[in-house]
Amino acid sequence: MLNRILSRGGGHLLAAVTVVIAGQLATVSAASASEQNPLPAGTRFYTPAPTHDAVRQIAELTSNGDKADAALIRAEVRTPQAVWFTGGTPKQVQQQVRQVAQQAAGKKTVPTLVIYNVPGRDCSQYSSGGAGSDAAYRAWVDGVAAGLAKDQRVIVIVEPDGLANLPSDCPAAYPGQDVAALTAGRIADIRYAGAAIRQADPRALVYLDAGHSAWHSVGDIASRLEQAGVNDVQGFSLNVSNYQYTANLEQYGTWVSECIAYTTTVNPGDFGGCGNQYWSGGPANNWTGVALDPNGEWSDTAADPALNTAGINSRYASILAGTAPTAHFVIDTSRNGRGPWTPTASYPDPQTWCNPPGRGLGARPEAAPQPAAYPLLDAYLWIKTPGQSDGQCNRGVPGSTVDPEWGGITDPAAGAWFGEQALELAQLAVPPLN
Repeated sequence: MLNRILSRGGGHLLAAVTVVIAGQLATVSAASASEQNPLPAGTRFYTPAPTHDAVRQIAELTSNGDKADAALIRAEVRTPQAVWFTGGTPKQVQQQVRQVAQQAAGKKTVPTLVIYNVPGRDCSQYSSGGAGSDAAYRAWVDGVAAGLAKDQRVIVIVEPDGLANLPSDCPAAYPGQDVAALTAGRIADIRYAGAAIRQADPRALVYLDAGHSAWHSVGDIASRLEQAGVNDVQGFSLNVSNYQYTANLEQYGTWVSECIAYTTTVNPGDFGGCGNQYWSGGPANNWTGVALDPNGEWSDTAADPALNTAGINSRYASILAGTAPTAHFVIDTSRNGRGPWTPTASYPDPQTWCNPPGRGLGARPEAAPQPAAYPLLDAYLWIKTPGQSDGQCNRGVPGSTVDPEWGGITDPAAGAWFGEQALELAQLAVPPLN
């Protein structure tokens, strides 16, 4: 659904950005913004009604005698997942948010809401669009906030890829415009959204999206998160609409939080001093680092140096010197059961993020899934709606409108139901669907 362009640097592009928040939103202190145990084990998450296309696919499979696959799709859509808000007027989105919040409250569940309407979103890729201006976006955010109940526990994911894909990362997508001003506006808009939601509902758990473990370096994304106000909200989200291994995201999320603690408390502004996935050196391996491989699962005990994280973890233990990180994170496990896709064919741009074949649903939504190993990890969530297309992928073939990885069909538009992929995700789920 969203563009996934690998970026290993670019923090310097933001160094001069000064974020100014219009209006008089109440400031939430960093000390009180992040909660230690916001989602206790056993938390029940909200499940939205399935789309008409999903219901139709279940009916067609059943009528064709394929009851097993019909049951898989049924289990897929009956798993708790997020509700996305991507446009409309402030009044319309207020009503939509209120309806979901009330339904979740009635079922005693915690809903996951995704706001995805920032101006110039997705660098003119498949999910391009968004509000027409910063002012229009903030009015829309005010509508989202007005739809929330004052003391209801909700999860809000703020602008998938909004910080990871800034205008400064793709200036060609904004011809004739002031890219520096657009970048500053984007960061300010995201900061505004987090503050507005927290003011409207102090029990809302707000996570600013931070891309994933095969994209920006730890220091780079930590810099962006800090400028966007991550210390004033619960934390950040990872892997939205992507396919990276959960094990890698758990490590990466921990490093990002540790980097934020280091660069705000221990050595302010030293983002280059943060260990990252592109060089694994540290005390544990005598500073003999390599780039970590996203196509395998990382751990401190891996025999392969390209999968071993002990050096990075020992580096943070050294530089933090007892300072405890506080930014929490959540992981989208909706489609990462088999990890990222490695193309077997040669393409101008394989678009590994776009409707990759052979993928499976990942771990079911769960609060506090690794309390001992990863206490900063609040939940596994299904943020991306499984079965919805990432876009009309063409693997970078000039002039092509078809996807050779799906038999040469034209993939459904971003956000539309993709029945073939929905079924494959369910069939290849890890762990299997019951």
